[in-house]
Amino acid sequence: MEILYGNAVIGQSGGPTAAINATLSGVIRGAMAHKEIGKVYGAVNGIVGLLEERLTLLDPQFADEEAFHALECTPAAALGSCRKKLPDPDKDPSIYEKLFAIFAKYDIRYFFYIGGNDSMDTVAKLYAYAAAHNYPLRVMGVPKTIDNDVMGTDHTPGYGSAAKYVAVSVQEMMRDCAVYAVPAVTVVEIMGRDAGWLTAAAGILSRYHGAAPDAVYLPERVFSYEQFERDLRSALARHPNVVIAVSEGIRLADGTYVGEGTQSGATDVFGHKYLSGAGKTLELWIKEKIGCKVRSVELNILQRCASHVASRTDIEESVLVGRSAVDYAVRGVTGKMMCFIRTSDKPYTVDIGAVDITQAANNVRCVPDHFINAAGNGITDACIDYILPLCEGELNPIYRHGMPVHFVIDKNVTVPGAKG
Repeated sequence: MEILYGNAVIGQSGGPTAAINATLSGVIRGAMAHKEIGKVYGAVNGIVGLLEERLTLLDPQFADEEAFHALECTPAAALGSCRKKLPDPDKDPSIYEKLFAIFAKYDIRYFFYIGGNDSMDTVAKLYAYAAAHNYPLRVMGVPKTIDNDVMGTDHTPGYGSAAKYVAVSVQEMMRDCAVYAVPAVTVVEIMGRDAGWLTAAAGILSRYHGAAPDAVYLPERVFSYEQFERDLRSALARHPNVVIAVSEGIRLADGTYVGEGTQSGATDVFGHKYLSGAGKTLELWIKEKIGCKVRSVELNILQRCASHVASRTDIEESVLVGRSAVDYAVRGVTGKMMCFIRTSDKPYTVDIGAVDITQAANNVRCVPDHFINAAGNGITDACIDYILPLCEGELNPIYRHGMPVHFVIDKNVTVPGAKG
């Protein structure tokens, strides 16, 4: 192994989670523990901030364990995030020339990017460019996403906490809905464009809590209004208060999103449509077709920022995978994404590994068939066995005046020449 000395830069990208800062904490912890790494920089707003030389020094801000603990209990992306797709380096090398000039200016030899499958595209391109131009840079992707749809890993940091929030919220709504005897339907819309992992989490309540949604609809199955009506009428015949969970990305047989009529039609830089509206569409349909009392509830960004019910398993694993990314890079590994390798469900055990970055970039990992019931309106025991361990355990955040204390990174702790 060639020993590589130099500085490190860390960026966060894509949608934030309740655990992405725990991963950041792990990377900072790891970088500060290795003598091969000098300064630890944070790229403010990810690759966009790096291009603009908006850097902040991180190591002086973490002088004690309390700072790390507070960061690990803080939701959202403490460094700020972005959604930027880098061009093909062969078609537009100017951005890469600028980025690598910045790397050279600050003697950056380690690059860690915390993000989802689109963010891994950035990691793959930077790794390829560094290799093609013989620039000594170790590039590592560290996964995150509440959607749990990154290829190459058993699960993603952030999913366990979001899944726990979804299950807890649906459980609380079911208790609330059960107080009246008037026939009513509550539609809970949950994030998930192409993969229904988060919506599937609503179904884990059936194992221990004596209640679960009457139906769970995932984008992995074609949505049928005919089946939907049969499911609703069957549930209403059993009890007056029906709760169903739907992914925002459920589609009809022709590929049309159920909520498309209430969406803006806008897309992000990766070509993904901005989704929402499935719950409202179904609410209006139920009102017209069934005629009972009906409401829709969109959990929206609360799914990804509800750190007050974060999973201890998720947070501890997020710190570990971040720290392991540094360990791997210092040992000479580059062009990889860190991953979890599940070795057992009962008891739950997991190992940390690394996969080639091309396995993750721009790919989507969907809920497998054996996790979805035969009717396509619920999940199986195997799915519950998979999800439950990721939701286990509670954190002990620092409280002040009854409110949790969040850690705010000082983005003005700059370095000479940086723009801050």
